[in-house]
Amino acid sequence: MHGWQRVGSRNARFQQWQTLLGNRTKRQRAGLFVVQGVRPITLAVEQGWPVRELLVDGDRRLSRWAEDLLRVTDAEIVALPGELIAELGEKEVEAAPEIVAVVEMPADDLARIPIKADFLGVAFDRPSQPGNVGTLIRSADAFGAHGVVVTGHAADVYDPRAVRASTGSLFGVPTVRTQSQREVVDWLAGAGAGAEAGAGAATEAGIQVTIVGTDEDGDTDIEDYDFCAPTLIVVGNETVGMSTAWRDACDRVLSIPMGGIASSLNAANAGTVVLYEAARQRRGGKSAF
Repeated sequence: MHGWQRVGSRNARFQQWQTLLGNRTKRQRAGLFVVQGVRPITLAVEQGWPVRELLVDGDRRLSRWAEDLLRVTDAEIVALPGELIAELGEKEVEAAPEIVAVVEMPADDLARIPIKADFLGVAFDRPSQPGNVGTLIRSADAFGAHGVVVTGHAADVYDPRAVRASTGSLFGVPTVRTQSQREVVDWLAGAGAGAEAGAGAATEAGIQVTIVGTDEDGDTDIEDYDFCAPTLIVVGNETVGMSTAWRDACDRVLSIPMGGIASSLNAANAGTVVLYEAARQRRGGKSAF
């Protein structure tokens, strides 16, 4: 563990941390993002993500959790006054966190997502709300998905609101950003043809992945579809649904049976329902039929 550094004012270094909170372009350029909260920080460390800096409230006695964390990491430790930690934790001063972490982003490489015979993945098409991104990652984790792909012009996976909404699942589920659906379709086609998906990928040859979209006008109810085969679930934008390109790429388009006067669900909630149905069928070890 490195020796402690101290930052006592809103100097240039503090301003750099602030930009990681609110400036997507500078986050991407630095390859760093801010992680807030005990559980997300703990999971980032446990899952082996590179933690560059741990920013510590220098005005209080640290808890056992914080002391243990500082012992097991080789990150640079920086002590700040409580009011500055509160700003970086996006809390009131009286609720300032003990620690805020600065973590390195992984590469946006689809090879991080393994494709095997039981593959289940999610593609989120141009989501506009960071909270929905984090919520869908959390659901993907809970229901056994192997990875999440966020496609197109979308809310940032590493926005603090997305990271918080994932409640740490971001660190357990490979999540990759791509420019368009074409990269995803080509990746899946490569796996089906037996091509290597990339260095480090746990991809089996000859896996044919079915792409299923979600839409209120889908031709099949999710409870009547067999999710036991390798499947990529596509969830559309919160307002306009799937793009034409994604819709054309889908082998099937599914709908969620609904009652009441609601015509649709929030995008992340809809994705959660479909993931639950896939997990329910897979726990049974057989088709829905």
